[in-house]
Amino acid sequence: MIKYSAIMDRLKILPGSPWDMGAIYTGTGVNFCVFSRNATAVYLELFKNPDDSAPFRTIEFNPQTNRTGDLWHVFVSGLKPGALYLYRVDGPFDPQNGHRFNKKIFLYDPKAAALTDGSLFKNLNSQKVCPTAKMPKCVVVDNNSYDWEGDRPLSIPLNESVIYEMHLKGFTASPSSGVKFPGTYRGAIEKIPYLKKLGITAVELLPVQEFDPYENMNTNPKTGKRLVNYWGYSTTAFFAPKAAYSSDKRPGACVKEFKDMVKAFHKAGIEVILDIVFNHTAEGNEHGVTFGFRGFDNSIYYHLASSSKEYYVNFSGCGNAVNCNHPVVQDYIIGCLRYWVHQMHVDGFRFDLASVLARDEHGFLTGEAALTRRISEDPALRGVKIIAEPWDCGGAYQTGSFPGGRWCEWNDKFRDGIRRFIRGDEKLSTEAATRISGSSDLYSSSGRKPYHSINYIASHDGFTLNDLVSYNYRHNEQNGEENRDGTENNLSYNNGFEGPTLNPKIEKSRIRQIKNFFTALLLSQGTPMFVVGDEVQRTQGGNNNPYCQDNEISWFDWNDLKKHDDLFEFVRKLIELRRSHRVFMRNDFFTGQKMDGQGGLVDISWFNMEGLSPDWSKLNRFLAFRLGGGTAQKSQKPDNDFYVAFNTDIHDGTVTVPLPSAGKKWYRVLDTSIENGDCILESGREELLKNQEKYVILSGSAIVLISK
Repeated sequence: MIKYSAIMDRLKILPGSPWDMGAIYTGTGVNFCVFSRNATAVYLELFKNPDDSAPFRTIEFNPQTNRTGDLWHVFVSGLKPGALYLYRVDGPFDPQNGHRFNKKIFLYDPKAAALTDGSLFKNLNSQKVCPTAKMPKCVVVDNNSYDWEGDRPLSIPLNESVIYEMHLKGFTASPSSGVKFPGTYRGAIEKIPYLKKLGITAVELLPVQEFDPYENMNTNPKTGKRLVNYWGYSTTAFFAPKAAYSSDKRPGACVKEFKDMVKAFHKAGIEVILDIVFNHTAEGNEHGVTFGFRGFDNSIYYHLASSSKEYYVNFSGCGNAVNCNHPVVQDYIIGCLRYWVHQMHVDGFRFDLASVLARDEHGFLTGEAALTRRISEDPALRGVKIIAEPWDCGGAYQTGSFPGGRWCEWNDKFRDGIRRFIRGDEKLSTEAATRISGSSDLYSSSGRKPYHSINYIASHDGFTLNDLVSYNYRHNEQNGEENRDGTENNLSYNNGFEGPTLNPKIEKSRIRQIKNFFTALLLSQGTPMFVVGDEVQRTQGGNNNPYCQDNEISWFDWNDLKKHDDLFEFVRKLIELRRSHRVFMRNDFFTGQKMDGQGGLVDISWFNMEGLSPDWSKLNRFLAFRLGGGTAQKSQKPDNDFYVAFNTDIHDGTVTVPLPSAGKKWYRVLDTSIENGDCILESGREELLKNQEKYVILSGSAIVLISK
């Protein structure tokens, strides 16, 4: 904490610079700069301690010397990193014209690099105003003093990536994690050996930009305890890593600890992708709380109703929608992304409800959205992974058509198609074949590649893989919304009993189905993603929307690793199989032709059970294909050939296996019907098939053969 008694008299107030927004430490002081077009006055409030109710110094900006265009700026000479501050902004309070200025309300700097730990929402009074003493303060941070030790972006190609979606806190919050700093950035560092052993190449973190968990006012009807916003999809400060996830609680220390985490992940060969929420903020609708954008210039930052600008357009389903394609807001978002890449060294972003970013200033979807194009083409972001959740809550649905160029997309068609196929639904073989081969129907016409499809079967939003095979219905009774929240369309099957069971036959069926799902996911063309704990049968007790459950329902139970180490080993070996063979990581779509011009197999061939080209109109509950290793990748050495088959019927089947390449024989790599460790065999241990022409594939199972 700063010793203010020693520097109070040395602070000098100078005009400052408009060129760098935020609070920038220069070595001799701090330059403060914020945007407001319609304000009539701006006040900078400096505080001594995080829980102070009154500032020790108020600096009023002079419009003649402290304003350049729409930028208000001041330089405080002698102020150092660790200084605490807030703003107040005056102007018209005229909601019908979109203005909601109130000089009595303290505001966060939209570009604050850190906030002090605490809650605004937990301490709101009846007027929805937080007492200043209880309101987190912005922290001045010196980003240039950190030693990155030569850290550079890993730039792992998308086709070689395996993404692991996880909640930063929930990954180590359970006492079973055994870490020294549970639920923190440092706790995540302690578990890097686990992630490295699993074989993933990137973690995709649920929101770690500052949010307030106490904005959720619901209570758990079972326990009576207040629920929270656990997931964090309601940002309060886009530039600030969440202070509560830092083991070091000193103001601003979360920035260093976050950087330590990124640096440690990079040293282990693991990228860090952030789930970022630009579609809305926690300020809510016209009845919400003012603490940021609304207080600086509401009419510019948000989509407002055309009939009366008193009301907010709600494309996000959360009360408001950010006016992302206003030029000022575009610059803010681009600046934020650059900050996280340049200063925090992250490797990519997943954009929540990204279709809001594709809406123009009037709220209409456009095929040439300026912001999504800018993100794609920005020179400082060209090497960064950009992933869209290609829909929003205003009716937009853009899977396969998200605008902007090189965007990847969460492919919900892969999710739903594979869920239904593995479940055993009728007439899904063609759909499954399309998804497994890279979803060319969605991405080829726009010039994108198979890896632009982010393939997933389960994510944070919905059932875990274990619950997908254990529940027919959602069980969200503890969310305080009378089990009405979360989707009803789970495309799940409980295998004959709802929830946990001691029936060994049902449990074996469930494990086999999970292995089938992982086989389909990790051997499909595209970029695979799975959610934390699916590799050890993590359950949420049938809750498919635990956004409010900061407890054992959501946390990773590390005891599951001991209980289900066989599944962990299966997934680990399957990831290793994928990453060892180019045929599963193609840069281009299949053509059905020979690429090398020197004989050999075509890149992909499809078969029915008789080993013949299938009649797709009749193929049902079965899918088999052969990948020609000689055509795996241009300019690459030849790979092995593979035969992959799924039998999702209730009956066993004998398949005719196609002939391997000349001089080669088929070896078994994987058979999900085998219940011991031989279910999947590592390289060099594959089992030579005694019968090279026939294979009995049991009901509800998958096989993988390799030729060598």
